Amino acid sequence: MNDSQTQFSVLKQTADPMVADEIQRLIENGEDHELNRINLLDFSARTGLDEERVISGFLHASRLGLFDLTWNVLCPGCGGVLDAHSTLKSLRHDDYHCGLCACGYEASVDEQVEVAFTVSPRVRRIAAHDPNSLPVWEYFKQVFWSSGIDFNEESFASLSNDVVLDTIELPPGEKAVLSLQLPPEFIIVFEPVTHAAQFIDVQGEPTRERQQLSLIYNKLQAPVGTMTLRPGPLRLSLDNQTDVRVLPSVFIAADALHHLIGKRKPFLTAKRMLTNQTFRDVYKADNLNIDQRLKITSLTFLFTDLKGSTALYERVGDLVAFDLVRAHFHALLDIISSEKGAVVKTIGDAVMATFVRPEHALAAGLRMRAAMDALNVERGTDDLVVKIGIHEGPCLAVMLNERQDYFGQTVNIAARVQGLSTSQAIHITGPVIDAPAVAAILDKEAIIPIQKHAALRGIADKIVVYEIP
Repeated sequence: MNDSQTQFSVLKQTADPMVADEIQRLIENGEDHELNRINLLDFSARTGLDEERVISGFLHASRLGLFDLTWNVLCPGCGGVLDAHSTLKSLRHDDYHCGLCACGYEASVDEQVEVAFTVSPRVRRIAAHDPNSLPVWEYFKQVFWSSGIDFNEESFASLSNDVVLDTIELPPGEKAVLSLQLPPEFIIVFEPVTHAAQFIDVQGEPTRERQQLSLIYNKLQAPVGTMTLRPGPLRLSLDNQTDVRVLPSVFIAADALHHLIGKRKPFLTAKRMLTNQTFRDVYKADNLNIDQRLKITSLTFLFTDLKGSTALYERVGDLVAFDLVRAHFHALLDIISSEKGAVVKTIGDAVMATFVRPEHALAAGLRMRAAMDALNVERGTDDLVVKIGIHEGPCLAVMLNERQDYFGQTVNIAARVQGLSTSQAIHITGPVIDAPAVAAILDKEAIIPIQKHAALRGIADKIVVYEIP
């Protein structure tokens, strides 16, 4: 049995067998481009397999060496990959700059960092492992643009026919001249390897006189500049002073380009990955550096606590209480994972969990309550009463006590909201109840929330909370 067959065999023991089979089929039979920066949400839709099981399967496959996992910082404007990191630890605090859009962005892990998987060259070599060998438009598609751009054959026909005036492959140390006829449009000479961009505002009276422009590509910070020229002939001189091939391309920055790169599809974000139980379990040491602070603009926190656990231990004894508490934890952790959440930590009899969306947290909370009722019926007791609080908002992803954790007022409020419950009730906040999908769940379950004003310890102003009876 060769190495990859051994890896496939181990994968079937650690991941969902159906996901493992599809991964093996993809690696053995997939086209080269299908194995580069794989969009797992696409893969899930195409195979009909559950997204969470797919994510878990690829994480296990990556840990076994079948795939290389990358964290790609994206430009929210054009969807281009501004930087690719093999680990979240190397994500920078400062701005990432997009030459094509002439904008700087701070990398928010919500929608701006894509998590993608590329087959390991040790398992199978594909063209993207040597990006300098890719044809120009394959380079744009497979290396420059992210898996969130919704390209198809029609898109690429539009790219070459309606959007691009000219393009050239320029080997290291080479020079070239392009002769162009400038239309009265805004033009971008963009080079995707160095991310250098030259903007040309073509306006005024047309001219027959040949205009001149020289561009140099080197290892310095990618230049971005704007100049004004008139409609008419242009002699564009290009000088590649780098040690890699460059691909200067002349785009017409009009509606066709915006339409082409404006078609987006869902992709696996860093936020969702951080809120994935398998990732937290398998990549414990590969999350963040001790001094890293990653901004998340929106995350949902769920806190639980077992009511009266001290009295429970006194009433039924340590051994019985321990079994009860363990059964309660097992039920809660299963529910969190199956509702696309992840356990951040347990503290005594309490659980702190995160979810990408509020409706997943509420669905988990309702299931937790039902699970405790079922455990109580099964054991002929009413000892298991879980208090639940849910809040959504901005936070920081940080490392605390060698564990990836979260920090900020959102976390504090979520913990305090949980403390409002005196019975097996769920308390949620305004941002949670305002989510349309949460309203749909409450409507379906015929639940009428009870609104109240609550003073939370350590929070200056009273806040509006809703009890889910």
